[in-house]
Amino acid sequence: MKVRPLGDRVLVKIELSETKTASGIYIPQTAQEKTQMGTVVAVGDDKDNIKVKVGDKVLYDKYAGTSIKIEGEEHLILSMNDILGVVEE
Repeated sequence: MKVRPLGDRVLVKIELSETKTASGIYIPQTAQEKTQMGTVVAVGDDKDNIKVKVGDKVLYDKYAGTSIKIEGEEHLILSMNDILGVVEE
């Protein structure tokens, strides 16, 4: 399945949280905290308002967006306003 966001929306692949602590203890999925970081997979057609590009790692609001599964992986469709910043490494 292919999803193309419209307007000022961005499709972000959610980054998975750590499944193991630094000391080697495995964290069950029910106890894992959801991250607010992901990678931009696709951008909408409102090029004037979209400030990110495909491949950017971004931070977003905790309760933002619409969650969807694409080929078994969690993604979010976010409004550009819900993106807080770009992570530069």
